[in-house]
Amino acid sequence: MLETIFRGLFDSDLTAVISVTDFMLCLGTALVLGLVMAFAYMYRTRYTKSFVVTLALLPAVVCVVIMLVNGNVGTGVAVAGAFSLVRFRSVPGTAKEICTLFLAMGAGLIAGMGYLGFAVLFTVVLCVMFLLYNRLDFGSKRNAATYKTFSITIPEDLDYTGVFDDIFQEYTTVHDLICVKTTNMGSLFRLTYHVTLRDITKEKEMIDKLRCRNGNLEISVSMQETAVAEL
Repeated sequence: MLETIFRGLFDSDLTAVISVTDFMLCLGTALVLGLVMAFAYMYRTRYTKSFVVTLALLPAVVCVVIMLVNGNVGTGVAVAGAFSLVRFRSVPGTAKEICTLFLAMGAGLIAGMGYLGFAVLFTVVLCVMFLLYNRLDFGSKRNAATYKTFSITIPEDLDYTGVFDDIFQEYTTVHDLICVKTTNMGSLFRLTYHVTLRDITKEKEMIDKLRCRNGNLEISVSMQETAVAEL
């Protein structure tokens, strides 16, 4: 009786029908793997509730789709076409979020094909490596404090071409003038430099020399944006 309820209207004797027990086993495994990935992602990572919930449910969704395709080429092409029509209008995620979504889809794909042992092994290994990389701060930029952005205001009668080159050569290894902007009704110029400091402990000494050169006008220093577009 139970098998009859869950039998498709267009199934035939030649169609391989998934049993309810197998369906629930694969679906339950995918849900558990999704939760494991969600908890692994939340470790030492900034996250939103919507992303974590999506990450927990995505393996189950992919698992069900793969199970229902079940070797049918026509259905597989239709599903691929339907997914290609979906356009995500949310804010683009970081490379870390996109990679995590691919991992969740991979776990759901393996579970949907019926290889539950491989799905569990895949999830455990990838989550352990994910936690290990986060714990070790793998890929973090240790010298990020040396990359700074200087915004220097100068009077309009001061030629900004190379006006601070001698100071930058003394305190920086690299300095690039990336923006020149007029301000205060054209009576002032605002210069923006990207620099790499030789010694971060001499930053104040450098700013003092810049103040003497620009007439003690405004100077701002900020961390340099090294990754404008992540991916």
